[in-house]
Amino acid sequence: MLPTRLSLADKIPDAVFCMALIVQKYGGTSVGNTDRIKNVAKRVAEYRSRGDQVVVVVSAMSGVTDGLIKLAKDIAPLPSEREMDMLLATGEQQTIALTAIALHTLGVPAISMTGAQAGIVTDGVHTKAKIHNISPRQVHDYLSEGKVVIVAGFQGETPEGQITTLGRGGSDLTAIALAAALKADLCQIYTDVDGVYTTDPRIVPNAKKLQEISYDEMLELASLGAKVMQSRSVEFAKKFGVVFEVRSSLNDNPGTIVKEETKSMEGVVVRGVAFDKNQAKVTIVGVPDKPGVAAKIFKALGDATVNVDMIIQNISHGTSSPATDISFTVDKPDLLKAQNVIDGLKSEVGIKQIITSEKIGKVSIVGVGMKSHTGVAGKLFETLANEGINIDMISTSEIKISVVIDLAMGEQAVKAVHAAFIG
Repeated sequence: MLPTRLSLADKIPDAVFCMALIVQKYGGTSVGNTDRIKNVAKRVAEYRSRGDQVVVVVSAMSGVTDGLIKLAKDIAPLPSEREMDMLLATGEQQTIALTAIALHTLGVPAISMTGAQAGIVTDGVHTKAKIHNISPRQVHDYLSEGKVVIVAGFQGETPEGQITTLGRGGSDLTAIALAAALKADLCQIYTDVDGVYTTDPRIVPNAKKLQEISYDEMLELASLGAKVMQSRSVEFAKKFGVVFEVRSSLNDNPGTIVKEETKSMEGVVVRGVAFDKNQAKVTIVGVPDKPGVAAKIFKALGDATVNVDMIIQNISHGTSSPATDISFTVDKPDLLKAQNVIDGLKSEVGIKQIITSEKIGKVSIVGVGMKSHTGVAGKLFETLANEGINIDMISTSEIKISVVIDLAMGEQAVKAVHAAFIG
């Protein structure tokens, strides 16, 4: 089984490690074409030349996964999830082989491995599998032979031999999990940005890069639409104590350290602003207002592996047959599946109507400092009101506030909120 905590330095220093075991992950943009794959190989070769052992986790080349999904949906609107895993797993397998070939041209011994060959064992939930265990014996064997090991991210295999994928962004999870299982000295997540910013720099050009951020803040930002990291990988890192660095594969600038919360972090009220365009809203109209109905609806959605985010149930009125409306949000790719689930319950539960919308966006503010500062919600709502932006749904936790708004107003909202809280 995986260790309960990985022994890493509190911060990732710039100093050269002596014979360190390093796990590096390169995202789709970092390996987006053959020139970029060659650049990745050069970077890996530099680490290898100073005596480090290197495990490289790679994603599919930029655009490949989307292209494979399109091919499948050109044939069937809702293709078999098992067959989608078989299809999508090929994207990363292209990249591992090409990266190994690039290292060979530099005279660096390297070998590519699928997730299954690297010992990544998952459950049987296709397209959203969870890692149960990693047995990296063969990875250790290749490292001891002096090879760079290149592992396909995003995928694993069930004990029964079925190929599974870990969900979009699952290569981050592969890297973090391997770092834990291998007891790596260093884990680096390479992407196309210099680190974690206070918001998306493409929306707010003066967004600031953070030197460090807590697991909880990073987890919230990742789950709320920040595309730097996948939320499950951050949760895994927190559970096993994997301190990691998010940095760019396109330059040598220091990145952002993701680590345990420290007392000094509470001085910053809002660490970041996130904007999620990938949300859809489902409203179930005329639901009988009686115990057990909501439980039946959301259990069915859970059984169908539909992840529900925000939920609002209106207060019912009336005396004869009291009814209520339930609204909730899901990821856009899950909308059709959610509709099918609700349609299947329509007659059984007594649902009058189902209304869906993909024209929504979720804007969120995140910061551990919110735990010890008052008036944050009021300031957020006032900022949006001053921009003429109406709030549809609200969700809060100890360190975040999220609002659902009209998708067309999303970028305007992010700019105003960032200016109000961060500057």
